[in-house]
Amino acid sequence: MLKIHQLHKSYPIGDSSLHVLKGIDLNVEEGEMVAIMGSSGSGKSTLLNIIGMLDEADSGEYILDGLPIKNLTEKKAAVYRNKFLGFIFQSFNLINYKNAVENVALPLYYQGVKRKERQEQAMFHLGKVGLADWAKHLPKELSGGQKQRVAIARALAANPKLLLADEPTGALDTKTSHDIMAFIQQLNDEGKTILMVTHEEDIANMCKRIVRLKDGVIMEDVKVTQDRAENYV
Repeated sequence: MLKIHQLHKSYPIGDSSLHVLKGIDLNVEEGEMVAIMGSSGSGKSTLLNIIGMLDEADSGEYILDGLPIKNLTEKKAAVYRNKFLGFIFQSFNLINYKNAVENVALPLYYQGVKRKERQEQAMFHLGKVGLADWAKHLPKELSGGQKQRVAIARALAANPKLLLADEPTGALDTKTSHDIMAFIQQLNDEGKTILMVTHEEDIANMCKRIVRLKDGVIMEDVKVTQDRAENYV
């Protein structure tokens, strides 16, 4: 599913540069649920941005679903993102002037899906996250947990190969966080591959594998016994 070999990334700072990723090797198989952890500056966000095709490595190999990801134009990167990836963000990133069903339908619009089918698929995914009755509500009319569920429905709408979650519970209270994690675990149980950045140990332990970064290097990569979120709800 995801193969990364000897990935390096530096950013210029004045006359010098900051070496953020220092030879990352990471393989993720289909159906895995992996947490990436590390303190601020460890390189986890940079790694997620490269996997998400929002940034590009200086050197190394990145293969997604058998396809080399390299030297993409912005247009090609957008096409690949829409085809392969679903994003879940800490800040939800919903469009404030669009209601829930319109937000969920957006990836399908960019895929060229016709309006009627977009609407049907968006309603299906809203129903899947338990928010069919909130389809016409604007983000400002939703709670934090409901906004994140809309964001998850939007991420699922285009049936991505890989879900990338960047601190998906970071803006939520503990109970809502566990509710959201229970749903994300259910998606993984159904076969969806999930890669999640988190700084919370309890959230990481709800994954099946934890990769720990420090100063741009993977210090630990272990499979763990998964804590089930419903036990906390």
